[in-house]
Formats: sequence, C-alpha cells, structure tokens
Amino acid sequence: MRDITLGQYVAGNSVIHKLDPRTKIAMMILYIAMTFLVKDIWFLAIPFVYLVIELVLSGISLKYILNSLKPIRFLLILMFLLNLFFTKGENVWLDLGFWKLTDEAVLQSFFLSIRIVLLVAGASMLTLTTSPIALTDGLEKLLTPLKIFHFPAHELAMMMTIALRFVPTLMDESEKIRNAQMSRGADFESGNIFKRVKSMIPILIPLFVSSFRKADDLAIAMESRCYHGGDGRTRMHQLKFRKEDLFAILITLLFVAALIVILVLF
Repeated sequence: MRDITLGQYVAGNSVIHKLDPRTKIAMMILYIAMTFLVKDIWFLAIPFVYLVIELVLSGISLKYILNSLKPIRFLLILMFLLNLFFTKGENVWLDLGFWKLTDEAVLQSFFLSIRIVLLVAGASMLTLTTSPIALTDGLEKLLTPLKIFHFPAHELAMMMTIALRFVPTLMDESEKIRNAQMSRGADFESGNIFKRVKSMIPILIPLFVSSFRKADDLAIAMESRCYHGGDGRTRMHQLKFRKEDLFAILITLLFVAALIVILVLF
C-alpha cells in the first residue's frame, strides 16, 4: 500500500513541473489516444520514447514509476495468462491437445501488458508533476465551456482532485491501522486466501470510519472558510499559457502525427 503513487505530488522545478496544468492534461489525453491507436507491439516504442523523454525532463525518479506499477502486478500477470490461453493463432509453439501456445498469443499477451504499463505510468506522471490545486484549476478551466449546458465544472473538478488527494492519505491511514492491529497480535500473513481476506476486516472497518470522519472534517473546514462553490471564486495564481506550453503541445502533436503516418504506411 505504501507503493501506491497515484495522487502523490513530488515538488520540483523542472520544465514539466512549470507547464500549465491544462497543457499537461491535454498532453495526457493525447498520450492515451496515442497508446490506444497502436495495434502492434513494435509500435508501442513511440509512446514509450515519449514517456521516457517526459520522465527525463521532469526529473522524477524512476522509483516512483516502478512503485506505481506494483499494485497492478497481479492484474498484469492474470491478463498475460488469460491471453496466452484464449488467444488463437496459426504458428503453434506448444501443442498439449487441450491447449495450444501460439506465436500470436504470446505477442498479444506482451502487447496488452505493455500497453497497461504505459497507461499507468503516464497517469502517474500527471499527478507526480502537478499539485492538487493546480490540477483542480486546470480541470475546471477545461470544463468551463460546458457551463452553458449547466454542467457543474467546478464541483466535478473539485471532487476528482479531492479523491486523488486522499488516495495517499488513506493509504497512510491503512498502514497505521495495520501496524496497530499487528502490535495487538493480529496476523495478516498466514493462512489461506480466504482467511487472509477475512483478517482484513479489522483494517477496513476503522478505515471506513476514519474516511467518513475526514470527509466530515473537510466539509466543516470548507464551510468555515465560506466556501460556496466556484461562483465568484478568485485564485492567488492565475493560469497562463506560455511559449513552453505551446512547444510541449506541438511536440506531443508531432509524436501523434508521426505515429499516424507510421501506422498508415506500415
């Protein structure tokens, strides 16, 4: 649980950190689109190179990205095995009668696993380089045109950011509860899987109680500061596009265009 990096922000002074949050959100959307456009494992090299460049420019340690992948390692293994068993193909590597291991199944398994790794790593880069307040302001600004349809842009952006912000907080809280239960003799490691799941109840119940308490405290704190939504709300730091933002968007669009050209040609 300590390895979950989604929602964490690592302060820095890099080029990526200084970008406008709207620029980083747009870059993330284009990166996701670029990843889903790829239908062949070899072409995943393009979003991979883009992610590596962003990682280098941000100055974020590779440890954070690797930690973001730990919570999904079992999902990756399960997807890999399922694709090995259920993907059919012509080039048979191993024939056991009831199951055939094919070249296509292996490539498909690696392809989907790498795609998920790239998506999770890219999403972690957004939260690692963007503070919750900046992320809220960026989301609200991007959703502002929808207000003509009475869309609650500010409220939605606030809820999403609070949810992301409380992920590491709840993880720390669950770790404290777990350590407290272990000091009282609780055992979370031994036994079969059903016993281990049942042993998590002493952690989940206090965690839910603590979550509702924190939500209530946050609501009282917001009301005591006269918070009544986004109408008339001012900001200490106004969002402004700079030449670096334009350059970052153009580089991302260049990667997308290069990928489309390569897919059309090959």
